[in-house]
Amino acid sequence: MIVTIDGPAGSGKSSTARAVAERLKIQFLDSGALYRVATLLYIDSGKSEPLFFERLEKSTISFHFQEKIFHVFLDGEEVTDKIRTMEVSEHVSEVASRKEVRAFVNALMREAVKKDVYVADGRDLGTAVFPDADLKFFMVADLETRARRRFDELKEKGMEADLDSIKQNIEVRDQKDSSRSEDPLKKADDAILIDTSKLTFEEQLTKIADQVSDLVHNK
Repeated sequence: MIVTIDGPAGSGKSSTARAVAERLKIQFLDSGALYRVATLLYIDSGKSEPLFFERLEKSTISFHFQEKIFHVFLDGEEVTDKIRTMEVSEHVSEVASRKEVRAFVNALMREAVKKDVYVADGRDLGTAVFPDADLKFFMVADLETRARRRFDELKEKGMEADLDSIKQNIEVRDQKDSSRSEDPLKKADDAILIDTSKLTFEEQLTKIADQVSDLVHNK
């Protein structure tokens, strides 16, 4: 069973999906983290597309959710923190727009959810990856709120962060994600819209968790 939470960068979808999984004791799948691993591989390949695609085909990306953290590994090395740098953020939309990358990551996710109950967050899960998902949400928030959330997230992890740079990065990612030819960011017709701009985290968590809980118990 799969529940999807889509939305633009910084809308709160990842932290909410993780908290829903923790509250309901189900599995969490962070699709954005998987694209970030591919982006890290792209950067480590010297941003050479031929070398990157060659390495991507041969690479093993694995992951698991444990103690509120979505751990990701590239060829056996944990890269959970490495994928959250600003350099990765600046290139992730570019890498994620590649048809070969999307096919690779989508295959990983579809294989993972064949067993157990998952809540997953991303940008095109409800439209392209899991169009038949049991329940779909689409989260939005204003730009200022999203930039502040990302800034606080980086500072909490002890990373350097500049609010204006983050805001600019999110604006660019929004444009790229919404206009890409491969699976653009958009709300699925049957997704429930959640605007988190003026909601506390507990409010948005409860709003989604209650509906997921009802679905799980009725299955």
